[in-house]
Amino acid sequence: MPCLNYQRQEQIAVISRAGAPAEPIPAFLQELMTALRRARDDAEVTAIVFANILSADGGIAAPEVDDLEDACAAVEDSAKPVIAALEGVLIGPALELALACRWRVGAPGCVLGFTEVKIGLMPSPGAIKRLLRRMGAQATLEALTTGAFLGAEEAAEAGLVDALGADALAAALVFAREPADREEGPENDLATRPAPPPDAAQFAIFRAKTAAKARGQLAPVRIVDAVEALCAAPAEESRRRVRAWFDECRDGEQHKALMHVSVAQREARTVPDLPPDTAALPIRTAAVIGAGTMGGGIAMNFANAGIPVILLEVSGDALERGMALVRKNYEASVKRGSQDSKRAEAALRLIRGATEYAQLAQADIIVEAVFEDMQVKREVFARLDEVAAPHAILATNTSTLDIDAIAASTSRPAQVVGTHFFSPANIMKLLENVRGKATSAQVIRTVMDLGRVLGKVVVLAGNADGFIGNRMLMFYGLEAEFLLEEGATPERIDRVMEDFGFAMGPLAVRDLAGNDVGLLVRRSRTLPADERWSPVLGRMVAAGRLGQKAGKGFYRYEGRTRIPDPEAVAIIESVSAEMGITRREIPAQEILDRLLHALVNAGAQLVEEGVALRSGDVDTVYINGYGFPAWRGGPMYWAEQHGLDRVVVTARKLAALHGARWGPAPLLLRAAARGRWR
Repeated sequence: MPCLNYQRQEQIAVISRAGAPAEPIPAFLQELMTALRRARDDAEVTAIVFANILSADGGIAAPEVDDLEDACAAVEDSAKPVIAALEGVLIGPALELALACRWRVGAPGCVLGFTEVKIGLMPSPGAIKRLLRRMGAQATLEALTTGAFLGAEEAAEAGLVDALGADALAAALVFAREPADREEGPENDLATRPAPPPDAAQFAIFRAKTAAKARGQLAPVRIVDAVEALCAAPAEESRRRVRAWFDECRDGEQHKALMHVSVAQREARTVPDLPPDTAALPIRTAAVIGAGTMGGGIAMNFANAGIPVILLEVSGDALERGMALVRKNYEASVKRGSQDSKRAEAALRLIRGATEYAQLAQADIIVEAVFEDMQVKREVFARLDEVAAPHAILATNTSTLDIDAIAASTSRPAQVVGTHFFSPANIMKLLENVRGKATSAQVIRTVMDLGRVLGKVVVLAGNADGFIGNRMLMFYGLEAEFLLEEGATPERIDRVMEDFGFAMGPLAVRDLAGNDVGLLVRRSRTLPADERWSPVLGRMVAAGRLGQKAGKGFYRYEGRTRIPDPEAVAIIESVSAEMGITRREIPAQEILDRLLHALVNAGAQLVEEGVALRSGDVDTVYINGYGFPAWRGGPMYWAEQHGLDRVVVTARKLAALHGARWGPAPLLLRAAARGRWR
C-alpha cells in the first residue's frame, strides 16, 4: 500500500503522507524517488513541496548509506526546487533528506535533532557537507558531537530553516510560488557552495575538548575528523575518508552497545503485569516536602514540565533558603545555555512556597524529600495522610528505605510509591520508581507516565534494600575498599575505572558524596553473619577525612581538584597491617574484574528476585544514575559481550573471600551456560 500521496496545487507538486504506515527502507526511498521523477517530467510543475513526510514519526528508519546519499543527491540536484515543509521532530535520515532540499520552511514547533552520535554513529558525508555550507565548521561541530536538538527559531538562526510559518505547508507553497524573490547564483546554491576554509587551530582545540569529554567514545572524535576532512581535503579524498569513518562507527561495537541502551530504555517503560486498560491519574498540581538540594531539584522538574508545584518547608527561613537555591539553579541553567531565560522565569513562577501541610490539600501528587531517616519519613507520611486529597499519590524519594514500612504509617498504602530521583534532581535523567506490596496498578501507571512527562528515563524497581542501583552500589563500593586493604591505592582503583569510561572512580565518588554520609547509610544496614564491612571508611571519617567538603578524604583537594595523598594511603596501610593482610601490587585487569563482576552478579541477583524486571533495566539504571559508560552498553550487556563465564569465576572467588552472598546468582549460572541473559 503506498505511503505517499502525489497531487498538484496549480504548478506545485505536493508529495505528502498517505496516512498509511510508512514502508520500510529502501521501499520508502524508492517511492519518494518515483514521485520526484513524476514531478520532474511534468512540464507544468515548477516546484516541489515535501509535506509531512520527514518527521520522526513517519517511520523513516536508517537505510543503507548509499541509498540515502543517492536519494539526497537526487533531491539536491533537482532542476525544479524542492521545498521541505517541516513539522514535528526531524532526526536521522528524515533530517538528511530535509537538508538536501533547496529550502526549508518550518512550523514553530518543529525540532531538528542531530542524534546520530547518541547511538554511536555519524551522519553521512553528504549531510555533514550540507551542514558545513549552511552553518560553518564551529556550529556543525557543536551540533554533531553533542547530539543537539534545535528548535525552529534556533534552526532559523543557524541557517538551516529559511522561513517560519504557523502552517508549514501553506508557508512552503507561498515560498514555492515566489521563486523570483529567492536569490539564485553559485554563492547561494547549496549544491555548489564550497565548504568553509579549514582552521587547523580551531580543530585542534575542539578535538582535544571532544576527546576529553567523550572519554573513549569513537563517534564524537570521528565526527571532528570528518568535519575537518571535508573542510580541508580534496572532494573525492575527503568523501572516501569520511565514508570509511562512517562505516567504522556503523559496524563497531559501540554502536551495537548504544542501540542496546536505546532499546533497553524503551523497554524499561513497560510493566508487564499492569492491566492494559490501566489509566493514569491526571497530574495537574504537585507538591514537594523539603526545600533542600534534592527537594528543590524535584520541584524544578515539575515546573519545567509546566506543572504547578508547592515547595514546603517547616520554617520561613528554611523555605527562603530553598527558594534562593532554586533561583540560583535556574540562573546557572540559563548561564550554561541549557534553558533560555524566558522558560526559566516561567518555570520559577510555577513554584510556590508553603510552610503549612494544609496548603498541600489540592495536590495530585506529593513527593517527600526529607532526611533519609525512617522515623522522620513515617511522621511526614502520617501527617500527609491527614491533609492530602483522597486521590493524591504519596511518594517518597527515599534511596534505600522500606517503602512498605513508610506506607504502613498511612491509611492508604495503595497510594504510596517510591519515586527515587537522583541528585542533582533537576539534571540527572534517572527516575527509579519503587513499587510497594500494596501500591495500586493505577499509581504505578501514573508515576511511570509522569517520569516521561518530566523528561526522565524511568525504571520500575521492587521494594528491596537499596532497590536496584544502591543495592548494586553497595557491592561495588565495598569491593573497592577490600581492594584497598589488599594493596591498591585510591588513585590506582579510580584510574582503572575512569580508563574504562566512568567519569569518576568509586573512591572519588565517595569523597564527592561525603564519607560520613556513606558511613551513616552503612550503619543502618545489617550484614549476614559471614560478611563484614571494611574498616577503611570508618577510619577515614574518624580522621576527619569526610571528602571534598572537608578538603580531604581518600584524596586531598584544592577546590575540586583531587590530589593523591600519602596520609590517606597511610591510614589504609594501617588497616591492612592490623588485619594481617600482606599488601601486593594488584593488576589493572583484576581491579576491573572484581569491581565490575561484583556489580554484574548483584544485578543478576536483583533480576532473579524480581526487584529488577529485566537485565536491560539494570543497564538503564546504572548508565543513567551511576555513570556506567553508555557506549559499553551497561554492566549486564558488557558482561554478556565479554563472557558471563568469567563473571561466574570471579563471583566464586569473591564468595570465598567475602561470604556466600557474593557467590554466583542462579540467573548468572543459567545465563553463563547459554551465553546470554535471555
